[in-house]
Amino acid sequence: MELADAADRIAMRYFRKSPRVDRKPDRTFVTQADTSIEKALRERIEARYPTHGILAEEFGDRSANQEIRWIIDPIDATHSYLRGVSAFATLIALERAGVLELGVMSAPAMRERWHAVRGAGAWSGKRRLHVSSIERLEDAQVFYASRSAFTAVGKEQGFDAVVSTTWRDRGFGDFWGYALVAEGAGEAMFEPELYSWDLAAPLILIEEAGGRLTDFKGQRTYAGGNALASNGLLHNEILEKLNG
Repeated sequence: MELADAADRIAMRYFRKSPRVDRKPDRTFVTQADTSIEKALRERIEARYPTHGILAEEFGDRSANQEIRWIIDPIDATHSYLRGVSAFATLIALERAGVLELGVMSAPAMRERWHAVRGAGAWSGKRRLHVSSIERLEDAQVFYASRSAFTAVGKEQGFDAVVSTTWRDRGFGDFWGYALVAEGAGEAMFEPELYSWDLAAPLILIEEAGGRLTDFKGQRTYAGGNALASNGLLHNEILEKLNG
């Protein structure tokens, strides 16, 4: 957890203190905290594990031919961070020969941290996590980033088909939606327009909590694109509605 601790300290140093903000070519924001966290984590990994690769949001992929790779999002939910909203986190995952071995999602302003280790379960502190056992979509609570994101990729009809069937829907996007599904506080989280660093840590957390995470075609992946995480019991039904 040393990397997550370091990220937390840097994130809180700048939080609600008007950090410098720039726009990337894809029009998304990057803050001084994003770049500072990523630089600090890269330095620590390179010093301790010089043979490991690193894929991270701000400074790209330095992992050619390495068997072990770290996948990092220095601040997930940068828009929340910029507006002083506590729901942001650093996401860290470790991959060995293409298999995710561990994932950490650390949200210091929420005083929350979730982690998972392959074969050892998903945890929040000392509390082991498990997805819910709800089997009917009509009884389910689902999370998503925003309807406009689905409209942008031509999936608004599928989005509406899902949320109109559920008991409740909430716009808890980014890492928090996945954490809530892993905790059993909701049954599904789905969103388009993602990258590997958005998905690697959530995927192992969801799977170790007993759930399932795929793209909208039902393929298990953390390569980016889109994602549906669920308790597993409702997964196929949600996919059918999304793609109907």
